[in-house]
Amino acid sequence: MEKGQILTIEIEDIGTEGQGIGKADGLAVFVKGTVIGDVAKVELTKLKKRYAFARLIELVEPSPYREEPFCPYDKMCGGCSFGTTSYEGQLALKEKQVRDRLVRLGGLEDPKMNPIIGMAEPWRYRNKATMPVSTGGLITKKGGIVEPVHEPRIGFYQAKTHDVVDCQDCLLQSEPAMVAAEALRQFMIEDNITSYDPRWDKGLMKHMIVKTAIGTGEVMVVLVINGKGIPNGQKLVQMLDEAIYSIPVYDDGPFAGVEFNLESVVINVNKGDTKDIMGEECITLAGKPTIKETIGGLTFEISPLSFYQVNREQMMQLYGKALEYADLKGGETVLDLYCGVGTIGLFCADEMRRKGDAGMVIGIETIKGAVIDANRNAVLNGIVNARYVCGKAEDEMPKMVGLAPDDRPDDDPNKIMIDRADVAILDPPRAGCDERLLETVVKVGPERIVYVSCDPATLARDIKYLTANGYEFVEATPVDMFPHSNHCETVALLSQRRPDEHIDITIDLTEFDTTAAELKATYPEIKEYVLNKFGLKVSSLYISQVKTKCGIIERENYNKGKAGHRVPQCPKEKEDAIMDALKHFKMI
Repeated sequence: MEKGQILTIEIEDIGTEGQGIGKADGLAVFVKGTVIGDVAKVELTKLKKRYAFARLIELVEPSPYREEPFCPYDKMCGGCSFGTTSYEGQLALKEKQVRDRLVRLGGLEDPKMNPIIGMAEPWRYRNKATMPVSTGGLITKKGGIVEPVHEPRIGFYQAKTHDVVDCQDCLLQSEPAMVAAEALRQFMIEDNITSYDPRWDKGLMKHMIVKTAIGTGEVMVVLVINGKGIPNGQKLVQMLDEAIYSIPVYDDGPFAGVEFNLESVVINVNKGDTKDIMGEECITLAGKPTIKETIGGLTFEISPLSFYQVNREQMMQLYGKALEYADLKGGETVLDLYCGVGTIGLFCADEMRRKGDAGMVIGIETIKGAVIDANRNAVLNGIVNARYVCGKAEDEMPKMVGLAPDDRPDDDPNKIMIDRADVAILDPPRAGCDERLLETVVKVGPERIVYVSCDPATLARDIKYLTANGYEFVEATPVDMFPHSNHCETVALLSQRRPDEHIDITIDLTEFDTTAAELKATYPEIKEYVLNKFGLKVSSLYISQVKTKCGIIERENYNKGKAGHRVPQCPKEKEDAIMDALKHFKMI
């Protein structure tokens, strides 16, 4: 194959950036603008050793999953990689991707997988919107036209760029997030507020983050800025409050019966050109420093820096399956690793409490604010037997089990010593678990490991490690936490492999001379022994059959009749007598 060559290929998969993937002459060919099931005529634009890129020329046969884009910003905003794929097609593809990675990367031949859990109404599901802010510069509009922009843009990045697409509405975001963005847009115009420009290290606004608690209606707005204050900030607070208060109470839909209220406006200080969206310092500009969310009968406080699942409806599905896999009876020790604000661990503690003994939950999280939230959430829900440690799970777990030194005093809240656990819940970031953590989890020997993953590739990699170190894969359930994107959440169950149930041994048969057993007694000696002890006459054929059963190799003519003749089988009574003789002569 060569650059410029025209091919017709069928799209069989979707890449991490939403490109369709087909195959030609053993190479994977990435084609932007295609969906799974398309048959497309393409032109090769770049060739590598194992893959190639191509541009779409013509759809020879559109996929049955192909739909018209639902969003006016399609092909500009880089958010919805599945924006032209039907929801049915998205679910089928995500389920296939999880299975393929478990087989190809996890080494599982035929993994048991439950059908993916999708959403009945996959819209307005995101309870957290992270929107970059920009003023000035250029923007590439639909059709490839590049235009200068002077008014503020608040929205999402164009694919593979840092150009901000000004999104007036996004059907995946909550309504409070969209009206808050419009209020900030108007404020910046009226008060001449600029965005941060890394080229000159000047400007103020960087990002707007809106967190919406569907269960309580509480809304938090976080303004990430290149400084410690916003000129005329109270005017912005008032504009945000009026915008969110104006949202009606709906009778149906995802926000049915919810009355939204702005409860928190926080400044997050993140000075200079950094790769991180948020800095460590938070200043409460108005209201409270946290908001509350309710789910499954529990209450959780959410702070500006803490992690919380972005889809409340699917989170209940995901954590419900995780609790099912944990199979808690009451009184267990549960490890909640990469615990965030403690959500899933507190569900476990509550489940055990319902069964009469709340056991012990030990959580580890690297973000200090999230650990503070987790401890506060335990108090809010009356759970006294949950402890949370701040630090990297791969560093803290080895200290807990004595695999690494821990010089902290005994009264240090981060110092916890354990020698075993019943259940381990792993909910790592996209990069998966550090191998040091997996090694330590295996050391404490939980009966069950519940792995919650947002990346099936790193899930499969870690499952491969665990199945090679004493655990067996039981099953997995994909959950569509992020409709219209190429991401998928999966919860998997692994159980401890019992030594008395699975024993791997290697035997070198060249070390054994099975024919030597024949030297211990002749056929006449065996016949004489059986006759004297049991009063039975046995033939050489019967003796040969029993010796073969015992692994004593026989000459071929001993246990085969003449061609076409039926070979009689040794009766049970005579078989038992011959077995006795073989034991007597120490042949078995």
